[in-house]
Amino acid sequence: MTAPPLVRPSPRRGGGSGLLRHVAGKVGGALVSLAAVVVLGFFLFRLIPGDPTVTMTRGRQVDEAQIAELRALHGYDRPIVEQFGKYVGGLLHGDMGTSLFYRRTVAELIGERVGPTLLLVGTSTLIAVTLGLWLGIRGAWRRDSPFDRASTGVALVGWAMPAFWLGMLLSMVTGNLFPSGGMRFSSTPPDFWSQALDVAHHMVLPCLTLIAVVYAQYQLVMRSSLLEEMNADYLTTARAKGLRDDQVRRRHAVPNALLPTVTLVFLHIGLVVTGAITVETVFSWPGLGLLTYEALAGPDLPLLQGTFVVLAGSVIVMNVLADLLYQVLDPRVRAS
Repeated sequence: MTAPPLVRPSPRRGGGSGLLRHVAGKVGGALVSLAAVVVLGFFLFRLIPGDPTVTMTRGRQVDEAQIAELRALHGYDRPIVEQFGKYVGGLLHGDMGTSLFYRRTVAELIGERVGPTLLLVGTSTLIAVTLGLWLGIRGAWRRDSPFDRASTGVALVGWAMPAFWLGMLLSMVTGNLFPSGGMRFSSTPPDFWSQALDVAHHMVLPCLTLIAVVYAQYQLVMRSSLLEEMNADYLTTARAKGLRDDQVRRRHAVPNALLPTVTLVFLHIGLVVTGAITVETVFSWPGLGLLTYEALAGPDLPLLQGTFVVLAGSVIVMNVLADLLYQVLDPRVRAS
């Protein structure tokens, strides 16, 4: 009897189209989520107590007729469905409305505040990610050592502290060593280096506050992920090949343990754009967080809606990027 001919499996087809479908599905889901955010933000902020027209007339003597005229001018006397349609139409044309308090366009205000927030929270996030991953890797590789116990304990304490309370505590402890408010002094010379040093000096306390309450998440997630990989067969095989312990950790264990941390990192990168409302408020840092707080105090409905869309949109975009990055980092995702 002759052996049956070997049938070789045909190469997998449609890999490119499968990737395109995956990307299209993620982008489509992001657009649906963003649309839900727009709807939720519009109707949710209408439940906040307070009359927007009172915000516009704060500090002025106006009668009921003038308030009614202002309400009609800005469309707040219209049916809620009609107001929503006007708002969505403006968003589609890039118009987020005009702030009731600042009397300027919401897009212009957000554009001015994005820079300081990216500088402060972006720097803090970068340091927190680096510190958290390093401590998590070192602690997991030396499990139950004095270093592991001490670093994990300190991280848990920092994570449990409210950001605003820690910020005020640091301001009291440091005294006049670092500025506790604003972004720069008005008396600083206008040259680049003087301005840069002044901004860096003002960033110390808010940066320390953000790092202390954020880095623990990266440390604990990285530590847990690496502990799960410690006894894996591929690490035993790598050691059997004669690799040193640090090579096993750097080349094999850490890359696999990083995967769960990627999503967390991208979520926080999305939150960089929104800022830390409490920290920016405590230190009077002129970013999106302080702008959101001022809008809530109004209430300034157009400004609240604009900051909410930016906040949610940044998180949604970073979630999509994290899903797409998984295709690059994890071969199992590409094969599925």
